[in-house]
Amino acid sequence: VKVKIPFGNKYLDAIFSVPEKKPTYGVILTHGAGGDMNFPHLVSLAAYLASHGVLCLRFTCKGLNVAYRTKAFKAVVEYLKLSDDYKLSGVFLAGRSMGSRAAASVIHQLSQDDDGDGGFIQGLVCLSYPLHRPKLQSKLRDEDLLLISCPVLFVSGSADEMCEKQLLENVVSKMKAPKKIHWIDKANHGMAVKGRTPNDVMEEINAQVFSWLRENVQLQHK
Repeated sequence: VKVKIPFGNKYLDAIFSVPEKKPTYGVILTHGAGGDMNFPHLVSLAAYLASHGVLCLRFTCKGLNVAYRTKAFKAVVEYLKLSDDYKLSGVFLAGRSMGSRAAASVIHQLSQDDDGDGGFIQGLVCLSYPLHRPKLQSKLRDEDLLLISCPVLFVSGSADEMCEKQLLENVVSKMKAPKKIHWIDKANHGMAVKGRTPNDVMEEINAQVFSWLRENVQLQHK
């Protein structure tokens, strides 16, 4: 289902992937610095989640400025929260690369608001989180990660030139939030692995994301 989401005086293009049964939970998904919501990994993940009963809303926001992308992501969260068509108990924010930075930033900002988000945001999924620029490991983009408290899943390539393995493990060890890293062996920032097809890698990512979502939804309902 294609929708236009109001954002200031503009609209963001978005697509709902809707499960057959009425969903209780949703995932909001966005792309990295290049590309848009039709990036193959996002399309694949959205279809997989919807086929497993999770609503997925993916959107395009082209800005290369993280603050701008964060504002857009916030507008999408509000839109879904107030939606009459889909009454969800909660939502997970997910992004690829720069999109995951924006998602982390939204969660940090909303957790600081006086009214909070009333537990609407259940967790964060970071696909290829860009912890640092290539070859610039001294400056880490970890500020939002260290300040959020909801569960976080990282899916990263062990050969990601923007997320050195040991550095991410160090950051994660300092995080207060419940967290998990799933390493895609020998994958680069674009999740390409020599000797594996893109579909094979996407299947691994999709299954990991879904099983983590399921665990976290169950944990909250015990």
